[in-house]
Amino acid sequence: MKDLFGNALRDYQNGNYTEDLVTATNISDDDILPLPYLFRDFKTMPKLEKKALKLAKGSVLDVGCGAGSHSLYLQKQGLKVKAIDISKGAIEVATKRGVSHTKVEAILNETETFDTILLLMNGTGIFQELSQISIYLKHLKSLLNSGGQILIDSSDIKYMYEDEDGGFWMDANANYYGELDYFLFYKGEEENPMKWLYLDFDTLKLACETIGLHCELVLEGDHFDYLARLVLAETKKNQAPSGFYSVELSLKNKIPRTTARGM
Repeated sequence: MKDLFGNALRDYQNGNYTEDLVTATNISDDDILPLPYLFRDFKTMPKLEKKALKLAKGSVLDVGCGAGSHSLYLQKQGLKVKAIDISKGAIEVATKRGVSHTKVEAILNETETFDTILLLMNGTGIFQELSQISIYLKHLKSLLNSGGQILIDSSDIKYMYEDEDGGFWMDANANYYGELDYFLFYKGEEENPMKWLYLDFDTLKLACETIGLHCELVLEGDHFDYLARLVLAETKKNQAPSGFYSVELSLKNKIPRTTARGM
């Protein structure tokens, strides 16, 4: 990883802001990601983020903390926060901005336990592919204290496949429609491509049920996005399929509903 994301955050933090990040996926054109947005305060955050931060309690793990905006808000509320990111530059910036406990770390390497685990700005993205959801969810589950919670957001991007007649042109034999190739550009350089997963709520809920997590829909956003809260299920007896692999196969081949959820 070249850490172009971290370089951009460093530039903004150090007063060298001259241009924004550019992102793209295999199904979408270039899109501008303004650097000031990554340094936003609570007042300018989307309603899903505000709701998640209000629900946070106890000791908090901020996964993919970026510039540390969420962690800084939670610290001000008196919560104990650990902020992690795989971007060295992001962690440097978050630390400079005042986040007390930071670490360059991937979530699968985390071993401490927490009362709240926060995964925002499409938190399911780090799962990368449908086949890896159970790996990540099982690990996140192992990091929860008794009574703990995971607050995670994502979007159902089925609308991106909608045609003019209101139907969908997705290939039922292709991979799950939320599995994307993600590209990032900054100052004429291109980051190494990465896998990024957008996950509809029903699929997330089903995946949670197979590993003993209860998944509830907390809030829906204005554009097919949602916030979910995951907690330990009251009973671990599975009435769902015994393994996520069989669930994965059925989900990948299901025919999407012909009407998208309203905005």
